[in-house]
Amino acid sequence: MRKVLLLLALGFALGPLAAPTPAKDLTKLTVVVTNDSGKPVERANVLVKFGGRSIAKFGKTVRTTWEMRSTQEGVAEIPDMPKGKILVQVTAKGFQTFGQTFDVSEDERTIEVKLNPPQEQYTANPVPRK
Repeated sequence: MRKVLLLLALGFALGPLAAPTPAKDLTKLTVVVTNDSGKPVERANVLVKFGGRSIAKFGKTVRTTWEMRSTQEGVAEIPDMPKGKILVQVTAKGFQTFGQTFDVSEDERTIEVKLNPPQEQYTANPVPRK
């Protein structure tokens, strides 16, 4: 009985320390992916990485990387993530890869990404003609 009471007392005493990350430190991020003519790009791979200080709240690690695909409307919604420097990388078949770091301090932020068509390929070594 004494052990049970001790465990309960410890649980109540340490309970506030194990609280989740406060909402004021988190942001909701939305990435909108379009092509060079403004049409949405569906099924684009969107990778978002928190690039700030490593975060651990009382021994519990906070997720810092999210990977998802855009919807038919070209939208990828990232759940609550820490504010700070955020790397956004977007890849889609038939387009150049996009990558840029953003400094996010707002509670909600929408990032618009415009994907360009691939560049023409070239070679430094001429191909011999037959």
